[in-house]
Amino acid sequence: MNKSIVFCIIFTALALAGVSAQQTAPAAEISFRFTRLSGSASNQFAIWIEDASGGYVKTIYATRYTANGGWQRRETSLPLWVRQSNLAELNRGQIDVLTGATPQAGNLTYTWDGTDSRGAAVPAGDYVIVMEATLRWANQVYYRAPLRIGQGAATPQVSVEYVGDAGNDRAMIENVTVRTLR
Repeated sequence: MNKSIVFCIIFTALALAGVSAQQTAPAAEISFRFTRLSGSASNQFAIWIEDASGGYVKTIYATRYTANGGWQRRETSLPLWVRQSNLAELNRGQIDVLTGATPQAGNLTYTWDGTDSRGAAVPAGDYVIVMEATLRWANQVYYRAPLRIGQGAATPQVSVEYVGDAGNDRAMIENVTVRTLR
């Protein structure tokens, strides 16, 4: 085989691998300290991405209890995520992809791969990472951080809003940080 043809094949393969690696590299991550609360009606959280105008893009993680119908038995379990994700319209396979058992206490990190709910890469631009947690019954906490994908690594400011009388239950989610990775 001609050396220039071999070079072209190798160069093309490397270029394609680079594009593929860039598209699958994480776009952002959220980290926080999770402390499990005792008792019922707590320990539920969901993390998702919205576009700059508040449109739903993709769920990164949701606790299985809420996603598997707990929201119907307890309407105060992650009500914003249930609405934003259009959970009532998802099939079992779609729900299983985005859920997991409530994790053990400790430092947790979840990453977003830069794709939407259909698996398509999102364009560079402005997004928001949102985390909602049901602290206990109707007591909620919302964390939001703006993301600018395609501008390189950054650590955006995270805002927090408590709804209801969270009291000591605020310790369920603490030390939330967000980083864009590309």
